Amino acid sequence: MFTIGDFARYGRVSARMLRHYDAIGLLRPDRTDPVTGYRFYGAAQLARLNRIIALKDLGFTLQQVRAILDEQVGPEELRGMLRLRRAELEEAMAAAAARLAQVEARLRSIESEGHMSADDVVVKNVAAVRVAELTGTAVGFEPEDITPVIGPLYDRLFPLLGTVGVSPSGPGIAHYEDAPEGGGAVVVHAGVTVSAPLGPLGDTGITVVELPPFEAATAVHRGSMDGVLPTAQALAHWIDANGYRSAGYAREVSLECPEDQEKWVTELQEPVARA
Repeated sequence: MFTIGDFARYGRVSARMLRHYDAIGLLRPDRTDPVTGYRFYGAAQLARLNRIIALKDLGFTLQQVRAILDEQVGPEELRGMLRLRRAELEEAMAAAAARLAQVEARLRSIESEGHMSADDVVVKNVAAVRVAELTGTAVGFEPEDITPVIGPLYDRLFPLLGTVGVSPSGPGIAHYEDAPEGGGAVVVHAGVTVSAPLGPLGDTGITVVELPPFEAATAVHRGSMDGVLPTAQALAHWIDANGYRSAGYAREVSLECPEDQEKWVTELQEPVARA
């Protein structure tokens, strides 16, 4: 018989862990002294302890380990659990590979430019959002094409919302899509977050729509949107260098919009997919 300390040493676990296994019924001691409460383990129990450690190393929870060892899980179910664990590990490896690619891209950027870029890009899941919007058409997607269209749309949007008693509940969100007529034309959607019902808002020309969730590579632009091109180009370069591809036009989320446009803060949210 082994004391709990000796058994822990042979099994390469802590005595505290053995007490926990005892408490949850995963590995009971062979004998417990009724007077002192000391636990004693048999040599044959090392085999069960080794199986516990091996299954834990595969990523199973202690509850799953107990079910497997006590034969509460059949062969088919165990195969299913192992396939699921394999898929989880593959997903974790893909995520680690993506982070490694980001580190390598950042290193290349520092080595080529001699300093760390101040334009950090973050990939995140953007939730669905409801916006009230007006739309127009621009001849192209260059800032000089978009500004003359989107500015007047926003100038009209907020007064019109006031006429129907709808107040913004979040930031302004501009989004874009290719115009049906083609030729490089772009449909401009000038919107703002609201909690109003979906559909037209009276005869204002405003429509409340639900923008779907998506995975986005995001960057923060500071200053007037007339000067957004360098930030957009840096974002595009990051997407290409980190194993992604663009899946559409970037949304523009207005985080701060003081009178001085040079103090504006706008988040670019470009939809992406793995290349």
